[in-house]
Amino acid sequence: MPLIAFSGNRFLAEEALRDTLAARGLPLRDLPRLAGEEVNADAVAPLLAPSLFGEGGVVVDLAGVKPDKALLELLASAPVMVAVLDESPPAGRVKLYESRGEHISSPAPQKTGDVAGWVAGRAKKAGLKLDRDAALYLAEVFGPDLTGIAGELNKLALLDPPHTADLVRRVVGREPPGDSFAMLGAATTGKPGEAVTQLRRLLAGGEDPFKLMGAVVWQYSLVARCVALLQEEGRVTEAVAAQRLGVKPYPAKKALEVARRLGESKIRAHLARILDADLAMKRGLDPATTLERLLVQLSI
Repeated sequence: MPLIAFSGNRFLAEEALRDTLAARGLPLRDLPRLAGEEVNADAVAPLLAPSLFGEGGVVVDLAGVKPDKALLELLASAPVMVAVLDESPPAGRVKLYESRGEHISSPAPQKTGDVAGWVAGRAKKAGLKLDRDAALYLAEVFGPDLTGIAGELNKLALLDPPHTADLVRRVVGREPPGDSFAMLGAATTGKPGEAVTQLRRLLAGGEDPFKLMGAVVWQYSLVARCVALLQEEGRVTEAVAAQRLGVKPYPAKKALEVARRLGESKIRAHLARILDADLAMKRGLDPATTLERLLVQLSI
């Protein structure tokens, strides 16, 4: 019998494990499962012999375990089905799985749009008439937490269609987390309402207002440097900006997006407003109110 390793997102790997074993006539509930300190040669060996009533098998969960070569060889040479859950195997173990058995990888979607696509696909399989905005809302609220999303879809299956975004919001009852880059992006495009909404979500999510001010200062320092780069070089790519600013591509991209909408005089005015707001907060003025006022000023 083969060795089958399941890696990637925990939720997806567990589902792949269950479905694969069921398709081969081995229901997951009928197999012994070892995890943690139980995963050792002494505990595994007795489970690798065929039973009197069938081929048998075992599930070995390597979460938090560093298996040695002897254990891996024992699993790979077993005469029964061995299903291994190994979320992030190193290249050496992947090579072993592929050469001695089978490796099924289930990476999780990370970007909001990709998660929304996964939500839509899962809803369709479950027979749920979930509209596009509803799928996007779940992706924004839960991010890559696929277990949480699956739980909400199970609840929605009990309700009559159509499953609109409004219905899903009422059932889930959560606001999407705030995004500091989206907050500043909205402010610099003249959308104070959206900027303030993002701020309130961040604060409601437990973000410290002084840390948020620090984020504004940091992000606007990147914007100011991007404005200077654009003036000096005309056209600047995200890769060049990231290299010159010494930051990762994502913040460089967002800073460039803002910088392209601002000139030197406007960025100077914005920096002056940020300095005033920072001093006001340090002098004891209400942080939330001060931040909201600042965002409105940055939107003008």
